[in-house]
Amino acid sequence: MKTKRILSILALSLLITTGYAQRGKVRQANKEFDNLAYVKTSEILLKVAENGYKTVDLLQKLADSFYFNNQMEEASKWYGELMAMNDNVDPEYYFRYAQALKAVENYAESDKWMKKFHEADRSDLRGRAFASTVDYLSMIDEASRDFEVKNMDINTELSDFGTTQYQDQLVFASARGGGKKYKWNEQPFLDLFSATKQEDGSYSGADAYNDKVNTKFHESSAAFTPDDQVMYFTRNNYYNKKYKKSEDGTNRLKLFRATLEDDEWANIESVHFNSDEYSVAHPTINLTGTKMYFASDMEGTLGKSDIFEVDINSDGTLGDPVNLGASVNTEGHETFPFINSEGDLYFSSNGFSGLGGLDVFVIREFEKRRESNQQLILENVGRPINSPMDDFAYYENIGTKEGFFTSNRDGGKGDDDIYSFIIPDCEQIVEGIVKDQETETPIVGAKVTLLDAEGTALNSQIVGADGAYKFEELECEKEYLIRIEAEDYETVEERFTTPKKPQELVINPTLEKDVKGITEGTDLAETLGIPIIYFDFDKYDIRYDAEVELQKVLAVMNQYPDMVVDIRSHTDCRARAAYNERLSENRAQSTRDYLISKGIAAERLTAKGYGESQLVNDCGCEPTNDSDCTEEQHQLNRRSEFIIVKM
Repeated sequence: MKTKRILSILALSLLITTGYAQRGKVRQANKEFDNLAYVKTSEILLKVAENGYKTVDLLQKLADSFYFNNQMEEASKWYGELMAMNDNVDPEYYFRYAQALKAVENYAESDKWMKKFHEADRSDLRGRAFASTVDYLSMIDEASRDFEVKNMDINTELSDFGTTQYQDQLVFASARGGGKKYKWNEQPFLDLFSATKQEDGSYSGADAYNDKVNTKFHESSAAFTPDDQVMYFTRNNYYNKKYKKSEDGTNRLKLFRATLEDDEWANIESVHFNSDEYSVAHPTINLTGTKMYFASDMEGTLGKSDIFEVDINSDGTLGDPVNLGASVNTEGHETFPFINSEGDLYFSSNGFSGLGGLDVFVIREFEKRRESNQQLILENVGRPINSPMDDFAYYENIGTKEGFFTSNRDGGKGDDDIYSFIIPDCEQIVEGIVKDQETETPIVGAKVTLLDAEGTALNSQIVGADGAYKFEELECEKEYLIRIEAEDYETVEERFTTPKKPQELVINPTLEKDVKGITEGTDLAETLGIPIIYFDFDKYDIRYDAEVELQKVLAVMNQYPDMVVDIRSHTDCRARAAYNERLSENRAQSTRDYLISKGIAAERLTAKGYGESQLVNDCGCEPTNDSDCTEEQHQLNRRSEFIIVKM
C-alpha cells in the first residue's frame, strides 16, 4: 500500500508529435492520468511506446505508471529506456529507477543509480543514507533472522493491511466491503474490520466496524489507548457528511478520535491539527498512553511523508505535533509508525537503504534515547519481514509473542496481504575458558560473575580444572559484563553486547598475575608492565609520562631496601652508532639521577647506555642508516631495562 496521495501532483502533459491516431491515444491517456486511473494509462502508453513512438516525457509517464502501480519489473525496464535515451533528468528519476531495480533484486545496478542520485544532490538525506551504508546488504543479512511468516487466512484477493490488537480482536483495513470503487485501483473503498482470536491463537471472521466509524470513503490504521476507551483512526477528509478537498483538488487523509460508549464507538471528532491541505494518518500510541506517533506531510515535513509525535495530555487532549527530525525522516516516504511496549519505534521507509520498496526499520529504545538526548541508531529489521516489495504496518505484542506486518510480496492472495509470525525466542549462550595471560594455562578456582549493564550480578560460577565457564539464557541485543576474579590475579571485566541472532558467544578472558615473583636477574620493566621510557627527541630530560612509570620502580625499591638495580637504556639502529651510544648513556644516567632525587641511595643504582648494540631483532641499519623494518619493529629496540642485580 503506497502512500498514493503523491500521485495527484505529478505532471500531466504529454508532448507527442505523431499521427492523429497516436495523438488521440495520448489525449485519452492524459485524461485517465488526470483521473488517477493509472492501470489503463500504462496500457495506452505502453502501446504507443511499443509502436516505436518514444519521447523522454512519454517514457517518464509510462515508467511512473508502472512504478506507482507497483509493477516494478516493467518500471525498471522503461526507466532503463528513459536513461538510455536521456539520463540528464530530474534526479528523482534516478531514485525511482534504483528502487525499481531493487524490487527485481538487481542490487548492483540499483547501487549504481543511487550513487548517481547522491552525486546529483549531496544534501538529500536518502542519498546520504545510502552513501553512509554502502555495505547495507551485508548489514541486512546480519540483521535477518530465521523464522516463518504466514499469509493469514483473513486475507482476500483485495487489499488487506494495517493491523492492531484490541482486546481479543485483530483490527485491520480492507477493501472487501463492497460499495463505491476507488478509481485508483478499481477496488472498493477501505473500511475497518476486526477478526476474533481463537483458542488456538488463530484469527477468524471479518466483521465491519459500525457505520459511525466506517463511511463510503477510506478508513484505516486504528490505534487504541491503553485503557481501551479511546480509538484514533485514519479517514479521508470526510466529516459530518462533508467531503472536502485541498486547494489542488486532493482529498487528504485525517485522524479522527472516537470514545467507547455502551460497547460502541461514538463521539467521533477530528483532531485539532488536521487540515484540508495536508494528510495525517496511521497513528500508534505508546504503552503509557502519553505519546501518539503518526505520519504526515504537514508543514515542516522533510520529504513525501514524515513521522511526527504529539503529547497526549492527562485530560485526553492532544498537544502540538513535533517532527522527529532527520534521524528518522528523509526526503522519501516514512510512514506506518509503531511503538512497542519497550519504547522501540518501528516504521516503514523507502528513504533509507533497504531491499526494495518500503522496508521496515526500527530504532530500539527510541523513547528512552530521545528523552536523554542519546544517539538514535536506525536498523533495517532484515528478512523475512522485509522483501524486495513493499513491507509496512509492522505490529508486535511482546507479551503474547505475536507479530504482524503487511506486504505485497510475491505469493500473496491479493494486493496487500497481512502476514503473521511468532516472535522467536532469542537466547544467547556465553562461554569460555579463563587462562593465565603469560602461561595460557587454565586458572583453577577462578570466579566468573555475569552482570547486567548496570552492574547487578545475575549469576556466578567457580571454574574447575579446565577453567571453563558457561552462562545460558541471556537475552539478545542486551549489554552484559563478565567479571573474573582469582587469587593472586588482577580482577578484570569484559563488557559485551549480545547480537540479534541466537548463537553461542565465546569469550576467553586472560588474567595477569597480581602477585609476581622477583629475584636477581628479573627485569622490573617486564614485571611492572613498564613500556618505553619516553624522552623528547634528541633529549634526555625526564618527561611527566616517563616519571609516572619510574614511580613504579621507586615503589618497589622502597619496598625492598636492599635491592640493587642496574638501569640499561637501549636505542634502535637509526642514527649513527656512536651517537646512539652517547644518547642512551645520557638517558640511563638521567633515569638514575631521577631515582636518586626521590630518595634512593646512589650505591643501589647503576646505569649504562648500550645504544644499538643489543638489538632484540634483526632491525639493524649500519652502515647505511637504512632499514626495511616497520616503526613497531624499531620500537621494540627502544627500551629501558631495570635489572635486579641484588635483593
